[in-house]
Amino acid sequence: MSNLIAFQGLPGAYSDLACRAAYPGWDTLPCPSFEAAMDAVRAGEAKLAMLPCENSLAGRVPDIHRLLPDSGLSVIGEHFERVEHCLLAPKGATLSTLKRAHSHPVALGQVRLILKELGLQAVIEADTAGAAQIIAERGGIEDAAIASALAAETYGLEILRRNVEDAAHNTTRFYICSREKAAPFRGPCITTFVFRVKNIPAALYKALGGFATNGVNMTKLESYMLDGEFTATQFLADVDGHPDDANVTRALEELAFFSREVKVLGAYPAHAYRLAHQGR
Repeated sequence: MSNLIAFQGLPGAYSDLACRAAYPGWDTLPCPSFEAAMDAVRAGEAKLAMLPCENSLAGRVPDIHRLLPDSGLSVIGEHFERVEHCLLAPKGATLSTLKRAHSHPVALGQVRLILKELGLQAVIEADTAGAAQIIAERGGIEDAAIASALAAETYGLEILRRNVEDAAHNTTRFYICSREKAAPFRGPCITTFVFRVKNIPAALYKALGGFATNGVNMTKLESYMLDGEFTATQFLADVDGHPDDANVTRALEELAFFSREVKVLGAYPAHAYRLAHQGR
């Protein structure tokens, strides 16, 4: 198996860009869904999957929370990718000829200022790279796409303006997943796990108390329903440290005492972006 990393989306998607940034020289495998990207790793078609889990503006990516715990894959790394939206159009188009901008609804919501400035009608498409592909195939000088610079290169479009996003901090975090656990490493570590607390009063408070008393920093805590049941809530969390660290071990033991189930999804090196922005 060659060095191949799977992602959800079309060539030129931001996930494709993240794959290339994290693993230069690797080939990327476009997949129609997150589940298909995971399947590619499970089947041995790809070594890794690059899966977005949260965005600094849009929040969490719900499908990942639902699919990852039962995927059989381990989180072996994280990657942070700055989202730099570009205004793309076929050759011959200019800012003054444009009338419509096509993109994913989340992307369109992140470029309201440029849409207002140019008086462009927002047109919703399935994804950013797909919008670029549609504009390239359609041609003309009145339609543009909001997508990445990689999408412009992939589909032969001109970049009329770069960095058109409203917020400069627009960043997506990805889980990097594999069939194997992360190789041994030294340095700052993140542990990702899911748990379901027992149905008793103050169970969540008591379950999380062990992290406070043992000095373990929790950087992420998300709750979501299972199987459409309002009373079946699962939590996904990230903490600083490795499960083998004494304080993390004690915290996880206390968590398990008040929980119906605890599953560690991975322990992996903290990304440089996280370390650079720690404490801000």
